[in-house]
Amino acid sequence: MTGKARRKAAAALALAAMAPLLSACTEEPSAHDAVRDFLVGWQTGDYTLAARRTDGDEKKVSRALEDARVQLDAASFRFELRGIRRADDEAEADFAAEVDLGENNPLWEYDGRLPLHLVNGRWKVRWSPSVLHPELREGQRFAVKVESESRQPIVDRNNDPLQQPANLYVASVVPAKLEDAAGLCEQLSKVTGFPQDRLLSRIRSASPSDQVPLVTFGRLRFAQLRSELEAIEGLEFSTREQAVAPDAPAQIVGTVTAVTPETEQQLGGPQRAGDTVGRSGLQKAYQEHLTGSTETSVITVDLKTLQPVAELAKWRPGRTASPVRTTLDRKVQSAADTALAAGGPGMLVAVKGSTGEILAVGSTKEYHQEKDALAGKFPAGTAFSVMAVEGLLKAEVDLKQKLSCPAERTVGGARFHQAGAFTGGTPTVQASFATGCVTALASLARRIDGAELTAGAAKFGIGAEWTLPLKSFSGSVDPLRNDAATARAIAGQNVSVSPLSMALVAGAVASGTWRPPVLVTEPASQDPADEDAPAQTVSPVDLDDETVDTLRSLMRVAVTAGSARAADAEGEPVHGVTAAASVDRRPLSWFVGWQGDVAVAVLVQSADSTAGAATAGRFFQNLRAGA
Repeated sequence: MTGKARRKAAAALALAAMAPLLSACTEEPSAHDAVRDFLVGWQTGDYTLAARRTDGDEKKVSRALEDARVQLDAASFRFELRGIRRADDEAEADFAAEVDLGENNPLWEYDGRLPLHLVNGRWKVRWSPSVLHPELREGQRFAVKVESESRQPIVDRNNDPLQQPANLYVASVVPAKLEDAAGLCEQLSKVTGFPQDRLLSRIRSASPSDQVPLVTFGRLRFAQLRSELEAIEGLEFSTREQAVAPDAPAQIVGTVTAVTPETEQQLGGPQRAGDTVGRSGLQKAYQEHLTGSTETSVITVDLKTLQPVAELAKWRPGRTASPVRTTLDRKVQSAADTALAAGGPGMLVAVKGSTGEILAVGSTKEYHQEKDALAGKFPAGTAFSVMAVEGLLKAEVDLKQKLSCPAERTVGGARFHQAGAFTGGTPTVQASFATGCVTALASLARRIDGAELTAGAAKFGIGAEWTLPLKSFSGSVDPLRNDAATARAIAGQNVSVSPLSMALVAGAVASGTWRPPVLVTEPASQDPADEDAPAQTVSPVDLDDETVDTLRSLMRVAVTAGSARAADAEGEPVHGVTAAASVDRRPLSWFVGWQGDVAVAVLVQSADSTAGAATAGRFFQNLRAGA
């Protein structure tokens, strides 16, 4: 059953239930019958039945009732009889009307009156346009005006817009100028794919002298269809500039397109034609917030002057459109993009260590900023050793003790390989941490309890159920049931993380507290589907002071004397570690660290284990230089 059929059936049922009430409302069955038949006919679309119960010309009344439905683009009418008063040969019935103005539009409710009189011994409704509505007069018609708010911007933390202006092309009509509205809609439907009946309803329900937008096109789509569109007589075109072209980080901000036939139903029909719809990123996640609600009004129009006469009702349901304010920083984003451009394929996520706010999400064309940088699942490599330090301290491992770094080592049956032999004698545990020696670090598995290692990772947010408006991944650790599994975890082989989750790890060491990520500050909720939800349901975690002090020392040594030296930069000291990993035989290079209150995770596709650190170094230099 179609939506229209369902509405009609519901209306019929409503009247069936109403009939006994109608019968009981008056002692005069004849007046009651006239009122009942008129309202039943009007509600069910049996306009002939309704017209016969009036004293007007049957064809004229039938046409007026049908025109009212068309002019309002009404999905249904529902009526409730409130009472009938009689004085000799005159009577008056009071009724309540409820008009469904269609999908995504409000219900129009008003009170009406039906004057009746006896004509040749039969009760008849005294016909005039005021029967349809008390304020409708002869020579007037209904019309519906629909005005959508302009799309609001997505802005960075400093209120700088993260979009650039782009031209949209609007095809519109002035109904009073059209000789063949149905023919125009038929042609426009063939060219664009928009339903012909809905386009025509939009025209017929609009005020005749208004410019009525029907379809909006982006630049490329308009160029493709321009010749066909210009051949449609009566169609007019205008250009509307709107800030919809995304700035960096483009995949986080998201794309915006004109409404298409595929999205029209989602947005509520052609009364929204001319609007825009977010197709990805934050533009999609906050579509309703950015576009707000549509203002709808029912008016009367003079048929001679084609000018509005009276406003009968007006609504703006829902919230007013407002900007989405993010934690992103255009300057930090520029520093990230410039740093990545000078290296190989890779990603960089920067957060504010003291708050968890995401400052920048950068990637080269080989990676996606949301799917990979925020939600990707990559092996942590020996960068996971940052989260293993607390377990080492609890196991009372002396970080200055000697720990060989051979090219090969087997732990519990798991085999590990270290690229590049350590020179200069047997290194300490601290030196192995600074150089990311996988064979040395893996050997510590025999001294660390797997449960302690997993619990330590959880303190750094691995596996936390945070909420962001975009897809993200907090990380996971496979079950550590034996020494081999624990050794693989220390080596980061059975630990999956995203660049975002590792940037938060760096921020936790920098600030002493792990904090969940924040990307949007207004609206406060990180869940676009429920903007009234709490801003964060995951609490910060204070780290052990000894763990933090030890990590800061280790991660500074890794920059000054270890494999992360390429990350060093002017200004405040840089702390960090490097790690090597691989995915589908693609070598990856991590850098996880911070400078000041800016914590980063860099993941670069390279066989050079220091490539991530080099990108981080360029980033910090760019940031200092204001790139």
